[in-house]
Amino acid sequence: MDDRHVGVFGARSLVGECLLPVLLDAGWKVTALSRQSMVSNRPGLEWRQWPADGMDVDCSIGQWISLLPIWILPEYFPLLERYGAQRVVALSSTSRFVKVASSEPWEREQATLLADGEENFQAWAESTGKQWLVFRPTLVYGLGRDKNISEMARFIRRFGFFPLFAGGRGLRQPIHAGDVAKVCAAAVGNVSASNRAYDISGADMLTYRDMVVEVFRGLGRRPMLVPVPLWSARLALSLVRLHPRYRHWSVAMLERMGQDLVFDHAQAAQDFAFQPKGFVLAAEDVPA
Repeated sequence: MDDRHVGVFGARSLVGECLLPVLLDAGWKVTALSRQSMVSNRPGLEWRQWPADGMDVDCSIGQWISLLPIWILPEYFPLLERYGAQRVVALSSTSRFVKVASSEPWEREQATLLADGEENFQAWAESTGKQWLVFRPTLVYGLGRDKNISEMARFIRRFGFFPLFAGGRGLRQPIHAGDVAKVCAAAVGNVSASNRAYDISGADMLTYRDMVVEVFRGLGRRPMLVPVPLWSARLALSLVRLHPRYRHWSVAMLERMGQDLVFDHAQAAQDFAFQPKGFVLAAEDVPA
């Protein structure tokens, strides 16, 4: 078994796009699994098409990183066992805590899926003698592909303003997808820390309002924030949701603008030298 060979599920995701070059630059041989046929133009990277049914396993890969929704990962436990996986790093989300008491049933269901996914992953790893790690990032952004900051930017670009509920007082710690990728890469080869979950967050703690202001600045626009009282949230939301892109916006999302969603990443910093950057939007982080 090649100790510098790592398999990656979800390699075409936002974090995956950041992760592959980090692994390759660190000298890892990477086998990336994708639903679509892909061709590698970089030495050390092999793409394999999946799902797993009928996939030939012609080598042993002991180290794995899963960027899939963690509740989907159990479908691939048999494949991991066929590859001889010894250590698996998986992504979850702090949403398992944030959304557990949401006023929206579908958000509570998402929190349950995350919690159950983590528990199933841990139980499988422990029953098969594998090392496991879970990282729970906070609000992930980057490369204009995320569903958080990029959606704000698109809204601002289209309408020229951004609605602010509850004064936007809630604290946030946005984390760049590149920092999520770096800690995953650091963890896959660090066997001194195993069998636990870590919350990871960005370096800056800022209010939701200040976060929106930074998005305006990243777009080169003068901030235009429109305060909307929560009592009128449903009416305002019904108007916003007329646009297909914002159909998924919910009252719970608006309520959270006034809530602190803060998670300590000190343990990840200690175990993996995790040093996330502050919240600054680079040109490539703003959707075209």
